[in-house]
Amino acid sequence: MYKRRSFLAATAVALSVLLTGCGEEKQEASAQAQPVAQEKINWKMVTTWPKNFPGLGTGANNLAELITEMSDGRLDVKVYGAGELVGALDVFDAVSRGTAEMGHGAGYYWKGKAPAGQFFAAVPFGLTAQEMNGWIYSGGGLELWAEAYEPFGIIPMPAGNTGVQMGGWFNKEINTISDLEGLKMRIPGLGGEVLKRAGGTPVLLPGGEIFPSLQSGAIDATEWVGPYNDLAFGLHKASKYYYYPGWHEPGTTLEALINKKAFDALPKDLQAIVLAATRVANADMIAEFTARNNAALESLVNEHNVDLRPYPKEVLSQLQVLSDEVVAEQAQVDEISKKVYESYKGFRDQAIDWHAISEQAMLNARNPQ
Repeated sequence: MYKRRSFLAATAVALSVLLTGCGEEKQEASAQAQPVAQEKINWKMVTTWPKNFPGLGTGANNLAELITEMSDGRLDVKVYGAGELVGALDVFDAVSRGTAEMGHGAGYYWKGKAPAGQFFAAVPFGLTAQEMNGWIYSGGGLELWAEAYEPFGIIPMPAGNTGVQMGGWFNKEINTISDLEGLKMRIPGLGGEVLKRAGGTPVLLPGGEIFPSLQSGAIDATEWVGPYNDLAFGLHKASKYYYYPGWHEPGTTLEALINKKAFDALPKDLQAIVLAATRVANADMIAEFTARNNAALESLVNEHNVDLRPYPKEVLSQLQVLSDEVVAEQAQVDEISKKVYESYKGFRDQAIDWHAISEQAMLNARNPQ
């Protein structure tokens, strides 16, 4: 899927041709010039995803291939899936220590080390993929993200987005908020804290452990991503009810973690390539999920007889009240979390106002109820 010359790589080649100039004299000078040997740099990228897993694992592959192609092989990035070099939840530490120069994951997996990182992954009832990109790239989010990870020697960059996720897989109906009491559910980050507030027990598991845990009864329910990924994991074989929407992850941003010392050691052009490649990978992933999710959902419902259900409005309303409490409390964990929360909330408030008369208004007009 990703074995192709990237647009940016092709653009770079075109620019290099233009910069060499034209005319016979410059062509002759170019022909007589001796090639300059370029040092090849090898980087490792560790990920929290099973190797080559659709969407997430292949998204990490895409980023690595973009960097390698755009640098014409001068910076070669090799991807290691979860468990190949380090454990799925050890990616942050591996990049911080320099065991690997890059990582690919999501900020809520290392909330115990960098609590503010959760805001850059997913906030319940928070920003969508489009809004996350707006906040991170143009609303001051990226600068705060860098500040949050600076003590660990890591440079963060957005490197993918799943869009709005699904609400999860359950083996019993969820009709009232009390149905969440005592429920053991795989759910990370702030969403997990909300579940705990509702009386459930959040369990943090890497992707590769979800299906066997659900099948064995070690957990009662799980969320993962959405139809495209959930079908690939076969979660429909271990659970009956599939709920929506993903109130806990409305626009989950995945991150590229870059070891700062390794990055600083690169020449300026390779630094620019690494950062540009993350932007391409970020756009590529949300495009893929948007293109694949509905076909996978149709397969789950029509071929595998999955019981697709919306969360009751009363349940969502109560979850939102609990979410507001949890997120506000998370802002008080440390000074950087407070700064990030204030920035995030300010951007969310203005995004709600604008999208009420733009995106939301248009969707309501397109799909009248």
